[in-house]
Amino acid sequence: MEEEQVKPQNDTVFTEDDDDPPTLSLHTLAALQEFLQQQPITDQTAQTDGEGSETGEKVALLAEDWRLSQFWYDQLTAETVANEVHALLSNPSSLAVCIACPTLYAYIKKIYPSVNVQLLEYDKRFEQYGSDFTFYDYKKPEDLPDQFKHAFQVVVADPPYLSQECLEKVAQTISFLAIPGKSYVLLLTGDVQKDRAAELLGLHSCGFRPQHSSKLGNEFRLFTNYDPGMRLGGWELEK
Repeated sequence: MEEEQVKPQNDTVFTEDDDDPPTLSLHTLAALQEFLQQQPITDQTAQTDGEGSETGEKVALLAEDWRLSQFWYDQLTAETVANEVHALLSNPSSLAVCIACPTLYAYIKKIYPSVNVQLLEYDKRFEQYGSDFTFYDYKKPEDLPDQFKHAFQVVVADPPYLSQECLEKVAQTISFLAIPGKSYVLLLTGDVQKDRAAELLGLHSCGFRPQHSSKLGNEFRLFTNYDPGMRLGGWELEK
């Protein structure tokens, strides 16, 4: 039987062909899990006052789990994308969904509490978000509730791997969730996925550069299926 491996998830930049991570004994893993559960949530200052004005209130985030290769967005990135999601929703009943980007979900709900947003996420620690949480494994791209099909006006995704196979499956999930011809799609992933994002989803890169709280070596980009105009740095023109 093939040994089960933990899959990197959430705001991550690792590729599937990276070297295998070091293995730990069951005792060590149990001790680490207990330690993680005892860690306080991390605070990041957010600009929020009812509907997004600056007050210096904080967004509470779970600690990153290195076993899942978790890297949270920095404050500017999370706020910028949260504001964009809010701007795109046409009415209070419109739905948004975050695929494998829990940082963004937390900021949206803090800055815009009334926004209807779902989090699709592999890490079950985020079950604390109640009915807003749905377990998601990208290898089963359409293993989702039937009521999610073609239900979301805004779909934001951050695929857990920088690989063709992963992006293809996440693209399937996006197609399942989006309203055909009507949804706004935002993809946060490595620059190496630029051509695949265009081919699979018709996305173009924006001038805004997403960043993470932990400085990472891979260049991250934000892609959209719509022209954001002056927002997000606009679409970058092909040279």
